[in-house]
Amino acid sequence: MANKKRKKWPWIILGVLVLLVAVAAWLMRPPANTIPTASRGSLDRFPQFESKYVPARDIVVWLPEGYQTGDTCDVLYMHDGQMLFDATTTWNRQEWRVDEVMDSLIQAGSIRPCIVVGIYNTDDRLTEYFPAKTWQHVAEADRKKAKLDKLTADNYLKFIVEEMKPFIDERYRPLTGREHTFMMGSSMGGLISLYALCEYPQVFGGVACLSSHLSMALLPEGVDGEPWATGFRDYVAASLPEPNSRFIYMDHGTKDFDADYGQYQQLLDKVIADKGWNPAHYMSRVYQGDGHNETCWARRLDQPLLFLLGK
Repeated sequence: MANKKRKKWPWIILGVLVLLVAVAAWLMRPPANTIPTASRGSLDRFPQFESKYVPARDIVVWLPEGYQTGDTCDVLYMHDGQMLFDATTTWNRQEWRVDEVMDSLIQAGSIRPCIVVGIYNTDDRLTEYFPAKTWQHVAEADRKKAKLDKLTADNYLKFIVEEMKPFIDERYRPLTGREHTFMMGSSMGGLISLYALCEYPQVFGGVACLSSHLSMALLPEGVDGEPWATGFRDYVAASLPEPNSRFIYMDHGTKDFDADYGQYQQLLDKVIADKGWNPAHYMSRVYQGDGHNETCWARRLDQPLLFLLGK
């Protein structure tokens, strides 16, 4: 009799596992609604915006409450556009809360009026966000392990600078000078934002890089990230604009992927400080207990916005 009872346990355990898998699949199911809405201000949507440089993708543009075409306004370009405004449409049910945070700061008079251009990522996110010219600062043996022909960051930035920005400038007529044009992203989006400032200093007046993936860990094809992390620092040292001529905000948490970023951020902080950047133009912060997710980035979003757009 005891043996018969024991034989039931594997089936019970299997049933529990099946149930857990089913629950996980339900929680991770794609959202039924994929068109985001803003709880403050308004969103314009441009599905499958065409480019000669990169695959087509959706674009969303957030407008402050009461915005009229041609109003005096800055522009902030943000990566991973589908994660910015509406948690009901995102894969993990999290969002940056860009509309709420921006609206609160604008209404309080803490930052200049600004529109936000959310650029959706695609299946090519890793190769589009990876700073391509890093390879110039990596040893040949390490370059051979990577598929350099698939690094498309330069084309991605051409898409933003040569196609997206002219479209935004013509359609909304905001302020167009570099002192009114900014970029922000997280993780790999942090890397491509700093890369954009180095490649197009005449276009961007400042960037914010949250939880930047400076370790270069988990690169595809089994590539060791360490030489590339060092190479990126060398690229930045060689390519930064004139010290204190722009604004750079960087930060990271201490949990999840961010737990590995501290040492790399400190090394990059030294590179930038040695180039002569001062705290009024370069800010680097650590947020204890924060992880690598949109909820954490939303919680501290006011800080990079105040640094870039503060009055």
